[in-house]
Amino acid sequence: MTLETQLQARLAERQAAQLYRQRATVSAKCGMAQEVAGHPLINFCSNDYLGLSSHPSLIRAAQHVLDSFGFGSGASHLVSGHSHFHHQLEQALAHATQRPRALLFSTGYMANLALVTALAPRSGAVIGDKLNHASLVDAGQLASAQNPKTEFLRYKHCQLKDLERLLNKVPAGALVVTDGVFSMDGNIAPLADLAALCRDYQATLAVDDAHGFGCLGDQGGGSVLAAGLSVDDVPVYMGTLGKAVGGFGAFVAGSESLIEALIQFARPYVYTTALPPAIAAGNLASLELLQHDVSFIATLNANIAYFRQRAEALLASDGSVTLLPSQTAIQPVILASETRVLAVAAALRSAGYWVGAIRPPTVPAGTARLRITLSAAHTKRQIDGLLSALTMALKAEAGAGV
Repeated sequence: MTLETQLQARLAERQAAQLYRQRATVSAKCGMAQEVAGHPLINFCSNDYLGLSSHPSLIRAAQHVLDSFGFGSGASHLVSGHSHFHHQLEQALAHATQRPRALLFSTGYMANLALVTALAPRSGAVIGDKLNHASLVDAGQLASAQNPKTEFLRYKHCQLKDLERLLNKVPAGALVVTDGVFSMDGNIAPLADLAALCRDYQATLAVDDAHGFGCLGDQGGGSVLAAGLSVDDVPVYMGTLGKAVGGFGAFVAGSESLIEALIQFARPYVYTTALPPAIAAGNLASLELLQHDVSFIATLNANIAYFRQRAEALLASDGSVTLLPSQTAIQPVILASETRVLAVAAALRSAGYWVGAIRPPTVPAGTARLRITLSAAHTKRQIDGLLSALTMALKAEAGAGV
């Protein structure tokens, strides 16, 4: 069987299972009002949680550096690509997370691969939450593949007893990795309890706060600061810049020794081109904005509370729908069936609302869902419109017997 025949068979199998993914091409700048294939849509699937991706301050900062510094960085950080814009951004990230130092990466995926493979015990275990982001799962598997003496284990979602069971089975010094805010459920990890357990077992706790940094804590410092924890409690902290910050890239923050170790040993850092300086400048402008204006976070929190109050009232009578108990910008509505979630998402799109239809393997089988994401840029009128359209779509779907 040729490669082409194999690929066609795999694609046909995925289509038949209602799991085929397709891209939508937008024709307007990132924001809550988008246009896809000529149709205007209100975007409820973006991770632009604070609506900063199109903020004039970020655009001006990036444009200024484009004019004065050019487009590309030209090399990796360790060769000639590390500009003073990168340096200033790393300092600002260290300040925002209340840590001695921070290190920039091109993506959160790369940052997680870097920190796990560089910090994995040479004779011990990497232990992750079952619902961690795919990058942490891949990183744990890669660490184990690189060194047969490194074991990769996973504990039941947010279940400390199961984590403790695993910690009892492995040598001291394990690396425990968890999402801060889980990207598909929207819940926050029990970080204080995780930190205490890791301390008891001499394990190192690493938090991927891609969906918490910028949204949670004082001035958007993230889930770790919101939990009242310090660098001593959570030695390794990863955040991204392409979600609440509105830009692009990622970082790891921690001690002087941690950052120096990543510079020396983290292959995804050593062997990749640095972010364009203009991107670094735009990210820096966003952090400066958040340091002086907390209204973005306050508006996001108000929108989350408003959505939940209205959604709980509207969906209470439908026993086939579950609104997960999330207090973050990620608001999942579980519909279970892949066919059903695709039908409801299509109905919402026809009504002018763009919502993600999330299916396996992104989420466990039987938990297909609408992943509604809220932003400070949404209006209450847009939220009301979405919920009205969702109620109508669910009624129509039930009547059609999908």
